[in-house]
Amino acid sequence: MADLRMPDINSVIIVGNLIKDPAFRQTTTGVPVANFTIASNRKFKDNSGAIKEDVCFIGIVAWYKLAESCYENLRKGSAILVEGELQSRQWKTEDGFSRNTVEIKARRIQFLNHRDTHHEENSVFEHEPAAEPPEHAEPLHENESPGHKPDGDFGFGYRGIKI
Repeated sequence: MADLRMPDINSVIIVGNLIKDPAFRQTTTGVPVANFTIASNRKFKDNSGAIKEDVCFIGIVAWYKLAESCYENLRKGSAILVEGELQSRQWKTEDGFSRNTVEIKARRIQFLNHRDTHHEENSVFEHEPAAEPPEHAEPLHENESPGHKPDGDFGFGYRGIKI
């Protein structure tokens, strides 16, 4: 029997609202990075037929121009659509405890309720393909506080989403 090889797929698309303003900083080498958390809601009916809501909180990290665009344009409550990949990282706290997290490294972010008047609503900002986070960039810890596409097309048929 031939060896089966699993495809290397790590892709996430999710819609949510920021739970607080993005945290922005630059690494020691000057690379811009923004971290924020979104809440993604899911409504469903339970066994008795009552409508319930489940909320999932997801950490997002954006690099380079995408980070700058997020910091300049997003605020608590902003609705966004994120395309990216899952990544995990670990670090040690000041008191020596190991911590780890799983978050989404954003490739594209569509602002669904853009407030700025010089951009269209539903503006899309992308991570530049050649610009990957540097290997030596230090990770952000939990407590640390793009190019524009005018057509508003996310690329997966999500044109003009309204939440």
